[in-house]
Amino acid sequence: MSSNQEQLAEAMRDEYLDIEQQMASPEVLSRPEKLKSLGRRYAELGRVVKVYERYKTLRDDAAEMRDIVSAGGEDAELFRDELAEAEKAFEEAQEELKNVLIPRDPDDARDAIVEIKAGAGGEESALFAGDLLRMYQRYAESKGWACQILSSAETDLGGYKEVQLAVRLKNTPEDPADGVWAHLKYEAGVHRVQRIPVTESQGRIHTSAAGVLVFAEVDDPGEVEINDNDLRIDVFRSSGPGGQSVNTTDSAVRITHLPTGLVVSMQDEKSQIQNREAAMRVLRARLRQMQLDQLAEENAALRRSQVRTVDRSERIRTYNFPENRVSDHRTGYKAYNLDEVLNGALEPLIDSARQMDEAERLAASEE
Repeated sequence: MSSNQEQLAEAMRDEYLDIEQQMASPEVLSRPEKLKSLGRRYAELGRVVKVYERYKTLRDDAAEMRDIVSAGGEDAELFRDELAEAEKAFEEAQEELKNVLIPRDPDDARDAIVEIKAGAGGEESALFAGDLLRMYQRYAESKGWACQILSSAETDLGGYKEVQLAVRLKNTPEDPADGVWAHLKYEAGVHRVQRIPVTESQGRIHTSAAGVLVFAEVDDPGEVEINDNDLRIDVFRSSGPGGQSVNTTDSAVRITHLPTGLVVSMQDEKSQIQNREAAMRVLRARLRQMQLDQLAEENAALRRSQVRTVDRSERIRTYNFPENRVSDHRTGYKAYNLDEVLNGALEPLIDSARQMDEAERLAASEE
């Protein structure tokens, strides 16, 4: 354990204690967004502090026994066997502390917004987008997370041209690695499906795709600066599949962020105010991700594996229905339980991506 690593652990412990005081202050308690943001960082630091305190205790115990044994005498014989065990325990704690100090994605404990968009393939691609939506909803349900469809554009056959799903934890996780973003960020990319479409009369297997975008949710609106003058807000009537009107008032909202050209439309909520709030949630998440991507390009070492895993144009997975097979092209993971995966059994696939990510972070930290 280097002195730099010990200094880093000590600094994180000081920050942990400082946040603990902040979270007890009336000013923070009156601001739920700030409290949530601090709580996320507190949980992240707590994981390190717990290991660091154990490391210090074992370090001091081993040093004390070492001094007794080196002094000789009757006490030395009593502690000689215990010293070997103490040294081993200290070495294990040292290794554990090194691992928890590996740079992690600071957004891991955040909630997430998942956008699914049908690609080339017409109605079949839209139906596949619907399959992906249900897969994520069932996965979230298995994790005890809450889901909310923010916006959707359904097709006549029950598929989706596009759909936006907010996924959130019901409680702050003790370990940031249990957060929604920590899992779902690996789902970003192009998902490909191979099967016989319901619209295929000749029984031929077709290949189509859907794109998945994942954004970390912004807890505090102050995290992303948005000038009201940079927004163009249009209102219009909501519509259902095929353009059928489902609303007789102008409740749907389209927000355009003029500097970047980002456009977010919402129509699923009943009121214009609710649709505007939902649109702003998505816009903040998108703008924040754009800022992070730009920062990562300027500093290739920053968020290194994170950028690679959420490459929007990367083909990440193939779902082969005739063989009941699912393949992850990033990790090489392959399984013949496609029906279970589409029913929400995503954990092994996500774990394979997480393990690859952690291995790359460890290698980068050692460099």
